[in-house]
Amino acid sequence: MSFFLCPCVTKSKVGIGTCTDPVREGDSSTALASDISFECLSLRTMIEYLPIPSHYELLAVIGKGSREVAATIYLARHTQSSTYLAVRTCNLDNLSDELTILQHEFHLLRIVQHENILPFHCAFVHCNELWVVMPLMAYGSAKDVIEAHFVDGLGELAIAFILRDVITALDYIHRMGCVHRSIRAGHMLISADGKCYLSGFRSAISLVKDGKKLKAVHDFPRNAVKSLPWFAPEVLEQHVLGYDCKSDIYSIGITACELANGSVPFSDMVHTKMLLEKINGTTPRLLDSTTACLVEDQLMNESSGAADSGLGSSMAASSVYKNNDPNSPFNRTFSQNFHNFVELCVKSDPDDRPTASALLNHPFFKQTKKRPNDTLVQLLHPVAPLSDASNLPKVKGNSDDVTDELQELTLSDLWNFD
Repeated sequence: MSFFLCPCVTKSKVGIGTCTDPVREGDSSTALASDISFECLSLRTMIEYLPIPSHYELLAVIGKGSREVAATIYLARHTQSSTYLAVRTCNLDNLSDELTILQHEFHLLRIVQHENILPFHCAFVHCNELWVVMPLMAYGSAKDVIEAHFVDGLGELAIAFILRDVITALDYIHRMGCVHRSIRAGHMLISADGKCYLSGFRSAISLVKDGKKLKAVHDFPRNAVKSLPWFAPEVLEQHVLGYDCKSDIYSIGITACELANGSVPFSDMVHTKMLLEKINGTTPRLLDSTTACLVEDQLMNESSGAADSGLGSSMAASSVYKNNDPNSPFNRTFSQNFHNFVELCVKSDPDDRPTASALLNHPFFKQTKKRPNDTLVQLLHPVAPLSDASNLPKVKGNSDDVTDELQELTLSDLWNFD
């Protein structure tokens, strides 16, 4: 059986662990178990995470998985070190075609290993459940943070830190010949020290086939209904020319609007209209004082059937649109560099979009330089991380007590892995 290069150990071979429980012969989970069971030793913390269920005490549910693969994410305690982790469990008896999605994800994660890609400590099958042990992302996803405390969007500097880390990971996977195809705020997870990790690799696809790199792919992602607003026009159009890594750059632009506006462009449109708008060149914009007039025009022209600006009619007509409201997003002004960054990403023609590597050199990210590593943590205040000692549940051996304490946490939303 091949070895797995652990994301948290550089150039170190890590042995494959074995299932803790026997899997019945002929069981559909047999292939999956042999494919993904592994263990690793974190050199950074010198903690060994073994595929032994008794080493992980599940405390309380902190999230749910995607629709296509029903999973539950638990806050867990590593009994050997008393550190807190996240454990994702999935009942293999309830899966059929979804098994191929899981196999694809783990196969890809054997290949892509980067400091800004969500790592896994170990994975194994226990009582016909797949357990995946991973670091605790104390702030959850960027989507969680927005929905809980920043409904009108995050500040520009916070967005710059998040996108810088994500695009760094994206540049890496693009160089590896992979297209992510599911870039959005829900797949950008934030750790206790303010570092952002890219996740959501179940829809990723490789441009490498038979040892050769393809110029484009034509495959449309499975179970992609929830991802349509983030898709580039060429992905939605399913054109004969196909699409490549530049489609992820378009998704970065949509996500930038999502992080800044607190809402997803095109999300309230019917799918056919969204497709037509994108193909016809309609591009979303950031909501600030410089785009207030555009929203006014949209409200006036909406009944006449004029083209949507990409902001979304529900956002345009939202109660937050009040110029006399000090909390209105239209009383803020984003930098010209930020506006330009978004404009470049959402170009209709993929040839006009920059590469991930070029984006990292955009002036928008200059504001992140020469700042402390924990700057993002300060910018997320008043959100309190789960790893905050005052917020972590005390292990009393009573799951009801733990659940009660978790309900009092500031970050009330569950992790979202859709």
